[in-house]
Amino acid sequence: MLSLTGVSKTFFPGTANERRALRNIWLELAEGDFATVIGSNGAGKSTLLNVIAGSLSTDDGAIVIDDRDVTKLPAHRRAGLLARVFQDPQAGTSPHLTIEQNMAIALTRGARRGLGVGVGRKRRSAFREELEVLGLGLESRLKTRVGMLSGGQRQALSLLMASFTHPRLLLLDEHTAALDPARAELVTELTVKVVAETNLTALMVTHNMAQALRVGNRLLMMHEGEIILELDAAQKRRTTVADLMDRFTSVRGQLADRSLLS
Repeated sequence: MLSLTGVSKTFFPGTANERRALRNIWLELAEGDFATVIGSNGAGKSTLLNVIAGSLSTDDGAIVIDDRDVTKLPAHRRAGLLARVFQDPQAGTSPHLTIEQNMAIALTRGARRGLGVGVGRKRRSAFREELEVLGLGLESRLKTRVGMLSGGQRQALSLLMASFTHPRLLLLDEHTAALDPARAELVTELTVKVVAETNLTALMVTHNMAQALRVGNRLLMMHEGEIILELDAAQKRRTTVADLMDRFTSVRGQLADRSLLS
């Protein structure tokens, strides 16, 4: 369903600031896989999502989504295949538009849009049904500007909007990191529910190792632009946060030794 073959990305090549953000990444996600991605700052996690989404071009390698080679396609040409929820609650919605207007825009993601944002009675009724799933009372606030919502409410709305058109791939970029613990847990639970009920294929970046072990059926650990550890569902169930810390420390040391010998 998602295939990355030898994908690499270097920033500022040939300069004193050169940084290899991705190093020969090979990754396969099957239909319905929910993979979490962990790693330290600068490991390449967000860069990985950016090259998949088309926000960044790759230097080498190929990206295939749903049997379609999208390597050379810009972000707007991939919009019909994937959806993304960002870390900043304000990034996935328009604060000056109402809840129903934001939802109407999300419904036409990847399609040609007119000049207006029209919401008829039938569509409004469908929006209410969708919002009831969140359990936040937003179904009775369709005319409320999104800028009036809390961060947790906006992230929950962004998540719902991202699943609207049943994208082939859902990208979650630390989408609970900016929330307080209670709202982060709420959005995490909603994420698991939405992904399961709509059978989405998802890739979720997180700094929270406990969350990475608890959510999804795959786990990837990145360091210095490489995937240094992969766990399947059975391996995740047998792994603790302490185990992950030990593996990260061990592999990080191996990488440092390897760089000294290269």
